Amino acid sequence: MFKSLMTDQKQEQALLEDVWVLLRAGRLKEACDLCRSAGQAWRAATLCGNGGYDACPSIEALRKMGKNRTLQAIELESGLGYQRRLWKWSCYCASEKISEQDAGRYEAAIFAAQCSNLKRLLPVCTDWESACWALVKSWLDIQVDLELVRLQQSKSEQIKNNGAEPDGNDALGDLSMEGSSGPDVWPRQVLDQQPRDIQTLFQKLHSGDLVPEAVCRGCKEQHRQIEMNLMVGDVSHLLDLLRAWITPPSNDNTGSRPHGHPQMIRFGAHLVLVLRHILPDDVKDAFQEKLQLIGDLILNTYAIFLFTQRREELVGVYASQLAPYLCVELYVHMMELRLNDSVHVKYKIFRSAMEYLPFFPGEASKGCVSEILDRVLMRSREVKPSTRHVKTEDPGEQHREGCLEKATTVQWLCFTPPSTISDSELVKAELLARALQHSNILFREFALISIWRTTKMPVGAHMLLSYLAEPLKQPTELLLSLEHHNVSENLKEFQDWREYYACDALYRNWLKIEMDNEDVSPIELSSEEREKAAVAARQALNASLSLLERKYTPWLTGIQDMPQDTIEGEWLELDGIAMFRLSSGDCLQPDATACTALTSALYACAGELATERQLSVDISICTGDEYCINVVLRCTALKGDGIGPCTAEDGGLLASVMAAAFKGELEHFEEGVALEVFQLDASYINKEGFREAPAKFIVQGLCRRCCIPELILRCMQIRISLADLPDGVHQFHNELVELIASPDSGLHRLFSQQQLQEFLLLEREFCIRSMEAEEESSIDATSY
Repeated sequence: MFKSLMTDQKQEQALLEDVWVLLRAGRLKEACDLCRSAGQAWRAATLCGNGGYDACPSIEALRKMGKNRTLQAIELESGLGYQRRLWKWSCYCASEKISEQDAGRYEAAIFAAQCSNLKRLLPVCTDWESACWALVKSWLDIQVDLELVRLQQSKSEQIKNNGAEPDGNDALGDLSMEGSSGPDVWPRQVLDQQPRDIQTLFQKLHSGDLVPEAVCRGCKEQHRQIEMNLMVGDVSHLLDLLRAWITPPSNDNTGSRPHGHPQMIRFGAHLVLVLRHILPDDVKDAFQEKLQLIGDLILNTYAIFLFTQRREELVGVYASQLAPYLCVELYVHMMELRLNDSVHVKYKIFRSAMEYLPFFPGEASKGCVSEILDRVLMRSREVKPSTRHVKTEDPGEQHREGCLEKATTVQWLCFTPPSTISDSELVKAELLARALQHSNILFREFALISIWRTTKMPVGAHMLLSYLAEPLKQPTELLLSLEHHNVSENLKEFQDWREYYACDALYRNWLKIEMDNEDVSPIELSSEEREKAAVAARQALNASLSLLERKYTPWLTGIQDMPQDTIEGEWLELDGIAMFRLSSGDCLQPDATACTALTSALYACAGELATERQLSVDISICTGDEYCINVVLRCTALKGDGIGPCTAEDGGLLASVMAAAFKGELEHFEEGVALEVFQLDASYINKEGFREAPAKFIVQGLCRRCCIPELILRCMQIRISLADLPDGVHQFHNELVELIASPDSGLHRLFSQQQLQEFLLLEREFCIRSMEAEEESSIDATSY
């Protein structure tokens, strides 16, 4: 008997819990059906007043329920909501009685939910959602009661004033319970439990007076705080919360990693986009600046998160919604981090930028691809802390790594833009024009680094040539139509550099073969190996002579930077980052004494022109790099040297001074110490001291002063190796001597005194070996 009673109680408790769950879900009909299926039809009747038709039934509803005319008359005479009031009073009394008898929490809560009795309802709401539902439902029911009271009072005053009786349908639709607003009509303690607005509703959730502790803890959860702020409409506070949860703290310098949970970052980014899109302008005006600033921080954090997850193709969707400066910084950062990744990964970044951002500047609210690429190219030429030299490292190897990184950056300009974007062909031509322009800048720097006679190839230069080989095979009509990049001049210079580096590669190939043969005894050296060296020598010599003997388009000449009407009094400036290099290849750490000595030597190198041209020299050690120095030369521009259509082909005064430093032939300076350049730029400076335009004729002239003499000396070196061959005595005999001695070529002006001395010594050695070869040949012929 006792076990049977316990079983019945457990079944009863389980039924009540199931009914509560259905009521909580708003499934009233299913709850009633459950009660009926359990044999408790009376409980189903208590769940909905008036037989389930309505809490405020109409006359038709009362007829359908089979109510007699007396009940109908009571509803009409008592006013609208009379049956509702009776039913809710019954539920209230039941919830209180059950609770006092401790007959069951769920049964008390089921009746309390029908009459807004929060005191009995909230104890069973063990989570935030249930408690919030209970408060909102109770608040809504009370508002309905108060509205019914207002309607009844309004109708009573209308009848009193007009003295007219309404018809039955109007009375039923508008009348309320008479005196329903009095203290004896509804329990004051129930009214006092109700929230007055949405803010007080959430205050009740935070307080532990009525709600369980679990609900209070739930209010502190992130997603609950988001819900409450959205319901209240406090977007400003919501943005502050998201910023604290998502964006890194101010003292966190690891900008390449997101802060916060990935799901929260994703939600915050999309919430920002939704708020920007759906909120009306008059609402956004109150917190427009905060929505923009904090929203950008959140979107930027999510874009970084996508980048760390290798979802580069999605970054553009969110980067396009950032402020222009943030968008540019984001893409520059990504491109630098993915610089050495595969072509597939890099193209994903390139394509995402092309598809979601404009290429040319125009839209003030968006960053543009052209600005991103400009920043990437500019930063790639900077000497970064990660590439600083230390004593245990080979400076030459460090240079080659730096050149390789600079060259790899140009690959961003060699990708084919998607055909789906507008003006894709024009964008493609624009990219190629920029690639040509920047490649020429790098070619000049690489040439000045690689003038040493070693077998190591200038890998950066050859990488640039490989990147641009395929794009330049395409038709160039649209490319040549672009006027703002001086495409025709850049294309000519590129072709000059391509020819120069081809000669350089042939020379280094010959030098490698020659050095390998030197390790073998002349007796053991085979005829095939001798012939291989001779073929390589002839190829290198023929290519170099072809470049040197160009008459109508000399190498790196004919460049005009400024228009003919350029005013006098402007300045020319040559600035760069370099280091001291010994003839052995080791680097020399600069100090204040060395910088002062170099300043004096450069100034003295200009002679009387230093005063006439107001030459200024500024040498300083680079901040944070103990092996690098900043070199800045400035002088006035004169006609023929910076002004007018015919600028000096040798680079003028600044190029002549710097050439002596690069060749290691500065007077009054330590012998055998030369400058090796990392970065080199020349500019026109106006009277106010601002840069107006690049003066590339200076750097080109400097390259002519350094590269052409070295190329000729290499040819002399190759000639000596051919002098021992039977057919090498008369071949290339006087070409180089005549080329330098010719007043038309003007090549002798490019040589320094030491280079001319070396040229004469090499010519002397060639003549001696040629004479020896002739003597041996004549002796062999006589003996034969």
